[in-house]
Amino acid sequence: MTPALAAANNGNWQTAHRWAGMLRPAYRVHLAAQWQAGDEAAMIALHARRSAPAVAAWRAAHPARPLLLVLTGTDLYRDIALDAEARRSLALADALVLLNELGARSLPEALRPKAHVILQSCAARRPLPRTGRHLRAVMVGHLRDEKDPRTYWRAAERLAARADIVFDHIGAALDPTLGAEAGALAARLPRLRWLGALAHAETRRRIQAAHVLVHASRMEGGAHVVIEAIRSGTPVLATRIDGNVGLLGSGYQGLFEPGDDAALAALLVRARDDAALLPRLAAQLAPRAPLFAPAAERSALRQLVGHCLAAGGRTAPADGGGRSGPPRL
Repeated sequence: MTPALAAANNGNWQTAHRWAGMLRPAYRVHLAAQWQAGDEAAMIALHARRSAPAVAAWRAAHPARPLLLVLTGTDLYRDIALDAEARRSLALADALVLLNELGARSLPEALRPKAHVILQSCAARRPLPRTGRHLRAVMVGHLRDEKDPRTYWRAAERLAARADIVFDHIGAALDPTLGAEAGALAARLPRLRWLGALAHAETRRRIQAAHVLVHASRMEGGAHVVIEAIRSGTPVLATRIDGNVGLLGSGYQGLFEPGDDAALAALLVRARDDAALLPRLAAQLAPRAPLFAPAAERSALRQLVGHCLAAGGRTAPADGGGRSGPPRL
């Protein structure tokens, strides 16, 4: 159960689509934006608040069958503190799936025993050739407040006099106001390009070719774009929030405080002027890259789903409600 399907092309959809492929053929997997009162053996729901009606309906219809709830950044770092329905989803779930290593710190202590970390994955790619004439930074994220594109843009403004530092921004204008700002700023700053939404393959290629990926987000469950950079050998400059540190590692040196464009600008200057910084960041990330291999994600996901089904959640039928063949999720 995912609140966004393919047309949204966002993190929820990418996770749901990838996990469906990882669970087949062991299970019959049905992707849906709304639960249709089916007879599935288990539900995997993404987003505590947005999936709350489906979570409540599933639990009412199937009180004994497993319910796995995947928590997003807005769940962990905003909604469960403010929204009663999001908190109810946590209580109704048998397992709470976190996408970064520090996510459990934001859960109520009583619910932490239900927490399981599954790190997302992508294929490894080699870095593409990078010019020595300038440093190219890239930020990847649709234009919305949580991603805080303005911090990236302010850093670009601070460094407007540096002809040897250039900025690319990939992402659709989900917020029209931010889209208008991006267009106006790109017209004014010759070394800032707003490229809009790009196909995934092209986005991945640009991450491989960049000297550094910038991730200025205010809240994240576990940003896939950060994982793609790690798996491409591209150093990352990211905000010091749990969703980023839980991917990059607690000792990672490429961090800045949320909203601190001056600190980001200073890191970019160091990345250009100090020949040792980017190799050092890449060396810090290299040992973590295997954590985000598809085989690791597939194994963790199948193990958790298999355990929940075997344990029955709240004693669910192992055959998926009496149907023959693989259990249906």
